[in-house]
Amino acid sequence: MKLTGSDIIVRTLIEQGVDVVFGYPGGQVIHIYDSLYKYQSELKHVLTAHEQGASHAADGYARATGKVGVCIATSGPGATNLVTGIATAYLDSVPMVAITGNVPNSVIGTDGFQEIDITGITLPITKHNYFVSSIEDLADTIRDAFKLAASGRPGPVLIDVPKDVQTATYDYEPHAPVIPEEKQAAKELRIQQAAETINAAQKPFIYFGGGLVSGNAQAELLELAEKIDAPLGCSMMGISGVPTDHPRFLGMQGMHGHYACSTAMHHADTIIALGARFNDRVTGNRAKFAKNAKIVHIDIDGAELNKTVNSAHGLRGDMKLTLQRLLPLIEKVERPDWQAHIDELRAREAAGQDKRDGMTPTNVINKLNTYLKPNTPVATDVGQHQCWAAQYVKFQQTRRFITSGGLGTMGFGMGAAMGAQMGTGERTVLITGDGSFGMNLNELATAVANKVPLVILLLNNGVLGMVRQWQTLFFQKHYSNTMLDARQTDFVKLAEAFGADASRALTLEELDAALEKAFSCDGPYLIDCAIDKDEFVLPMLPPGGSMDDIIVKVGD
Repeated sequence: MKLTGSDIIVRTLIEQGVDVVFGYPGGQVIHIYDSLYKYQSELKHVLTAHEQGASHAADGYARATGKVGVCIATSGPGATNLVTGIATAYLDSVPMVAITGNVPNSVIGTDGFQEIDITGITLPITKHNYFVSSIEDLADTIRDAFKLAASGRPGPVLIDVPKDVQTATYDYEPHAPVIPEEKQAAKELRIQQAAETINAAQKPFIYFGGGLVSGNAQAELLELAEKIDAPLGCSMMGISGVPTDHPRFLGMQGMHGHYACSTAMHHADTIIALGARFNDRVTGNRAKFAKNAKIVHIDIDGAELNKTVNSAHGLRGDMKLTLQRLLPLIEKVERPDWQAHIDELRAREAAGQDKRDGMTPTNVINKLNTYLKPNTPVATDVGQHQCWAAQYVKFQQTRRFITSGGLGTMGFGMGAAMGAQMGTGERTVLITGDGSFGMNLNELATAVANKVPLVILLLNNGVLGMVRQWQTLFFQKHYSNTMLDARQTDFVKLAEAFGADASRALTLEELDAALEKAFSCDGPYLIDCAIDKDEFVLPMLPPGGSMDDIIVKVGD
C-alpha cells in the first residue's frame, strides 16, 4: 500500500511493537503528528512539557521494561533539547530511538529556519544515527534503528527525517518486529582460563553492574555466588539486580557505597566483574585500586575490557550465555574464613549506621520502604538524595531502580519516573531534591494531564546538597552559589498550581500520613519533606582517594 512518509513512520513504530511514544510537536514534524492523530487508537502519544522530558521518559520506559523507548521532536531547538536525554541514555546503555524532523532536503545546508545538523551533534552520544534523505529508505532505516538499539550493548539511535520525506509517498509493506543480533558467549578458551583463576581464589568478590541487569543474568549470578561462596556488590547501575535483602549482597560499592561492600572488594584476591565498567566513582585512585586482586572481567562490549583497569582475564560476550558456559567449570567450595571476615565488615558497618531520631535521610527512606511493593519502580534525580536512595531503598525485583549513573543528569527524574510508570503500569516513586526537581518540574503538568500515579518525595534541604558537601569537606566551607533558600519556593503550592495533590512533612509522623495519602492518590502526589542542609552522604571516598582515605563520619 502507498503511504506518506509520516504514515510510514507511525505504521513502522506500531509494527515494531511500540505502544507509547513521548514527544512535542513542531513545524518540521507536523505531518508525523497528523499521522499520530490518525493512528491514535493503536499508538499512544504522551505530550510532555519539554523535549528533554520526552527523552527522559523514553529512557525511563526502556530501563523499566527492557524494551526500546521512543521520543519525537521537531527540528532546531526541539532536536537539541533531546541531546541531554540521548547522552544520558548513551552513558547508561539504554535502548532508545529518537526521531527528529528537519527542514526539507532542498533547504538543508542553507541555515534555514530551525535547521540544525542534529546527526552531527549527536554522533558522539549515539550508537549510530541516520539522516533519511529518501523515502525509499525510511521504513527499513527505522527497523535497522530498533535492531541496533537493542543489539549487543544497548544504546540510543537517532533518525533525522526531512519534511519532504515525510510528505512523499511510497509503498509500505508491514514486517515482523526486528530481532536483535544473535547473542554469542565469550570464547571457550577465555572461559576456561577464567574458571581456573576463579577456582584458585581464596577471597573472591563478585561485582556487577548495569550489564548484568540488561543481560538478564540474575539467576546465573546467584548460582555463581553460591558455588564459590562469594559476597556480592554492585555499581549504582546494578542496583535492583538482586534483591536488596539477599544474604550475600553487600550493597553498592564505590565513592558513596556501603562500607562493607567497598572494603570487601578492596580485600579480595579475585574480583569477578560482570557488566560493569570500573569508572572513576568505583575505583577512586586507580593506582591503588584492588592492588592484590586478579580481575576477571565479563562484558558484552570488548571496548570496556582493560579500558580503565587491567584484567587478568577479559571475556567479551553475552552475559547470560557466558556465565552459563562458565558455571559447569566452577568448583563448589566453602570459604568460612572469608565469610567470617565479611561478617566482621558487616558488623563494623552496622555499628557505624546513623541511629539518630527525626527526619534523617535514613529514617525518611526507611519510612518510604514500608510503603513500597515488590514491583514498585523507584526513580531518582541526581545528588545526595540519589545516593541515599541507592544506599537505603529496598528492592525485590530487577529493573526497579531508575537513575542516571554515567552522565549524572539533574532533572532526569520526572520524565524517567513517568516513563517507568507507563511502561510497567505500577505506581512509581520519584525521590528528588529541591535542586534537581527545579530543573524539570514543568513535567508535573504532564503527570497531571495523564493522571500518572506518581509519588514525588522531595528531600528539601534548601541547598545544592552534594556540591555543598564537597564545599564543606574540601573547600573550607566556601558556599559559592549552593544556597537555594533565597528562592523561597513553596513546592506544595507549586504542585497544587499544576493540579497535583501535595503536602508538607516536617516530622516522621507527618511523613507517614503524607505517604498514606500519596500511595492511594489517583494521580501525582508531591511530599515536600524537610531535611537538614548539613546532612552528608557517607561513606565517601575523597576525589582521587582510595579505600585508605575513606570518610565514614564527619571529622575523619
